[in-house]
Amino acid sequence: MILKALFLFVLSLNYSYAADVLADITARLVKTPITEGEFQQEKRLKILRKPLISTGTFTYSQSKGVIWKTLTPIPSLLLVNEAHLLTGQGEQAVPPAFGKVFKAMLGGDLQQLSEGFIITGEDKKSAWTLQLTPKDEMLKKIISSIVLNGDIELRTVEMQEVNGNSTRISFTKISHPEQLSSEQQADFERLSP
Repeated sequence: MILKALFLFVLSLNYSYAADVLADITARLVKTPITEGEFQQEKRLKILRKPLISTGTFTYSQSKGVIWKTLTPIPSLLLVNEAHLLTGQGEQAVPPAFGKVFKAMLGGDLQQLSEGFIITGEDKKSAWTLQLTPKDEMLKKIISSIVLNGDIELRTVEMQEVNGNSTRISFTKISHPEQLSSEQQADFERLSP
């Protein structure tokens, strides 16, 4: 009985510490309705010796979702909101956890991430790191962990897949325009609400 009580106490301390770290990091992040920038994505597949590298641009809109434009090596467009994903192959419904994660990471809504992930991390003066372990059963089949790093912005995302593959995305040239461009508006209009 004492052991069980001690275990519950330690768990509550970990939860409290994680909540405090999350609150501190969230307070540091720039939060605006629109964020855009450039990305470099490095995908490591177990079957290949060299990583697959792609570059492009992203746009996050708090009300509309995410535009993910790959420019090299092969141009492509990915549109995501909380319910749908649109690629060159068409539109499909996405698991709610996936849509929320994508928007929460790029929008700096780290509290929303705690709904779908067990979060641990550390907050230093110049940078922070969070490790996310999925709670959602569907995500657990695909992702073993996600590590986020940043300062006042999200700077890198490292995702470890269950199958041993991994992805590292770096964000640069981040800005916060007042409104979407006409091209961005047109892209979002292609995505179902």
